Amino acid sequence: MDLDFNDFHGLYLFLASLGLIWFLALWTIWLLGTWTARSRYRLRPRSPLSSATRTAVPGVSILRPLKGLDTNLYENLESTFTQEYPNFELLCCVADEDDQALPVVRELKSRYPHVDAKILIGDEDVGINPKVNNLMSGYRAAKNDILWVIDSNVTVHSGTLARAVDALRTPTKSGKRVALVHHVPFAFSTESRVGSRIDEAFLNTNHAKMYLAINTVAIESCVVGKSNLYRRSDLERVNGSLKPITSTEPNAKQDGICGLPAFGRFLAEDNMIASALWHELGLRHDLSCDVARNVVGNMSLRDYVQRRVRWIRVRKNMVLAATLVEPFTESIVLVSIGSSSLKYLFGFSRWLCVLLHFCMLLFVDLDVYTSLAGHPLPQSIRWEFLAGWVAREVLALPIFILAIVGNRVEWRGRQYEVLNNGEVKFVSNHRSFLHSLEFLGWSRSQKYQAVETEAVLP
Repeated sequence: MDLDFNDFHGLYLFLASLGLIWFLALWTIWLLGTWTARSRYRLRPRSPLSSATRTAVPGVSILRPLKGLDTNLYENLESTFTQEYPNFELLCCVADEDDQALPVVRELKSRYPHVDAKILIGDEDVGINPKVNNLMSGYRAAKNDILWVIDSNVTVHSGTLARAVDALRTPTKSGKRVALVHHVPFAFSTESRVGSRIDEAFLNTNHAKMYLAINTVAIESCVVGKSNLYRRSDLERVNGSLKPITSTEPNAKQDGICGLPAFGRFLAEDNMIASALWHELGLRHDLSCDVARNVVGNMSLRDYVQRRVRWIRVRKNMVLAATLVEPFTESIVLVSIGSSSLKYLFGFSRWLCVLLHFCMLLFVDLDVYTSLAGHPLPQSIRWEFLAGWVAREVLALPIFILAIVGNRVEWRGRQYEVLNNGEVKFVSNHRSFLHSLEFLGWSRSQKYQAVETEAVLP
C-alpha cells in the first residue's frame, strides 16, 4: 500500500504545533529571566541593617573555605572583611598549615584588626567532598546561627551581607519562611584565555537568565553554591534524604547524621543542602539583589569542557529527567525546532526565523549582562566576549553528548565516580590511554581505590 504525505498530515501537524509551543515556552522563560534581571539587579538599595547597632541585628558567621592561591584571592577575601554589617565574624578555613592562602589571610587580618577574623587550620573527614571536610572546623566553631558560606574565588559588594539577611528574614509571597538566600554567579575573567571567555559568556548570559527564571517561578530548588546564607539550626534538622519530615514537633529532625557532615558524601553539596531545606523542611529560597562575582581566572578550552561535563554528569545522576530535556533548551536545537514548525504551519522562512532568533537572543543576553554587571559590555572585551558567546552556543550540544554517556568526573585533580543518588566515590587517579577513553565515556573499565563512601542514611 502506497502512503503519501496526506496520510501523515495529522501527525506532522501535531508535532509542528508541539514544537511551536515549546519554542514559544522557552522564549517566555528567557524573557522572564531577562525581566527578573532588570527589575531585581539594576537597583540595589542600601539595607537599613548596614547602619544598625550591633545588638539590633542577628549575628552572622562567614565561612570561607580556602585552598591555594585562587585568582584575585586578596580582593576576594577583602570583600568579606569590608562588609557593611555590624555583627559578623569571619572564619577562614584551610586544611593544611602550609597552604599558600594563609599569608594572604594574615595580611588582611593585620590590615583590618577591628574585624573578628579567625584562621582555622585542619579538616575533618566526614565524607568524600574536600570542601565540606575543609568547612567542618568553621562549622563547629561558628558562634552564630546564621552561616554565610562563600567560595574563595568569589568577591562581593560591601552591602551584600546586610541585604542577604534582609532577604532571609522576609517571608515569600506565599507566606513560607525563607531558609536559604543565594546569589546568582556573575563571572569575570582576568585573562584572555579561550575557556575563560566561553565560561564568562555562559555564566553571564544563558546560565543567568535560566537561573533567574527558574528561581522566579520557584516550583523547585535551583541553587548554585558560590554564595549561600542559611541557618545552622535548619541544616541540623536535615540529612540529604529529600524525604519530608513527618513529625509535627516544632524542631523535629531526620534520623541519623544531620547537618553539614551529612552532605560530605555529595560532590554538589551546595545543591543538596538547598534541596534538603526545600523538600525535607518545606521551606523556600530567595535571591537578593546582589551577585556573586566569580573570578574565572586562567581556563583553557579543555578546562571549560571538563567543567561542563562534570556538572552535567552530576545533574544527570540527581535529576535525570530535567537533564535529558536540557539539549532541547539550547538555542541551536530550539531554533531548529521552531523554524521547522513555523515553516510547516505558516510557510515562514526558516532562514529568516534563524536570523531573527539569534539577533533577539544576543540582544536579550547582552541585556542580562548589563543588568547583572551594572554597566554595558565593555568595549575592551567586546569581540572576545562575543566570540565566547558564539562558541558556547556551538559547543553546548557536543558537550552534552560527551557528558551524558559517562559517570566519571574530575575535580581539583582527583577522579570521582558519580552514583545514581548524587553521591560520589573516588576512583583511581592513574592516567593512561584507557583513562582518556573513560573520561569520554567510551570505556566502562574502572580501577577503584579502596576508599568507599560511608552510608549515612538510616
